[in-house]
Amino acid sequence: MTLREVGEDQLMQKCARHLRLNRSVLAGAGDDCAVTRFAGAQQLLLLKTDCVVEGVHFSAKAPPAAVGWKAMARPLSDIAAMSGVPQFALVTLMAPSTTVVRWITGLYSGLEKAARMFDVAIVGGETSRTAGPVSISVSLAGFVEEDRWVSRSGGKTGDDLFVTGRLGGSIRGKHLRFMPRLSEARWLTKHFQIHAMMDLSDGLGADLPRLARASKVGFELDELSIPRNRGCTIQQAISDGEDYELLFAVAPRDQEQIETKWAALFPRLPLTRIGRLNRKSKIENRKFPRGYVHFH
Repeated sequence: MTLREVGEDQLMQKCARHLRLNRSVLAGAGDDCAVTRFAGAQQLLLLKTDCVVEGVHFSAKAPPAAVGWKAMARPLSDIAAMSGVPQFALVTLMAPSTTVVRWITGLYSGLEKAARMFDVAIVGGETSRTAGPVSISVSLAGFVEEDRWVSRSGGKTGDDLFVTGRLGGSIRGKHLRFMPRLSEARWLTKHFQIHAMMDLSDGLGADLPRLARASKVGFELDELSIPRNRGCTIQQAISDGEDYELLFAVAPRDQEQIETKWAALFPRLPLTRIGRLNRKSKIENRKFPRGYVHFH
């Protein structure tokens, strides 16, 4: 069996079930971040690593500063999905020896720009020669208060589903210049009880089923309500991926307050109810379009 045949989700299930955890781990592989207890700390420790690969996440013609921004912003978006505060980053660079130095310095300017915007310190990393392609891995450490961290697995039957921003068409440029929704996530968990949340990296078609499976529920999606970027079809909004918006579940009683207060505080960023969670069914959502598929 090959990686193409097994797919990312099943691969992670096969690998993760053999990983031994200790009593300090609250959430391990399978969520947006690992959540752990750290001796003597008042908050929980968040850990996340992510990578971007030339030819997969960016083209060779992409501006190096934009590649650096994306490399840092991707794990920042995962920290946001847990309602966390990022603090420290490690950067690992793998590149051919023929890579132009000016490209690397441009890459690091993008990494530093994203880190500085969210008060993250780049404290080290590693470099290695490779035959190609260029790959950049960023690992983040941050924190979240014990009463504010949100996983994918807390969704409840009847919860409303919301999404921030607009979806689809990220390849036109958003995939290199998106904004991690850190402040928005922190505001949500400060004022409301968010039951489940994740960031949309592989597209609604891949990530919504993941949230539902983790929460052991099903879902109903109002496709006509999905907020789309200009020129995008509903199919593209569901399947394109790399939106890096927040998808979250909350009790229906909070819908009106969330919508009203959000509009006042974040007037330029739409917040849209797109469906709800329901009882799990073996036949529901069978025809739901897929999002981005790794190893395809």
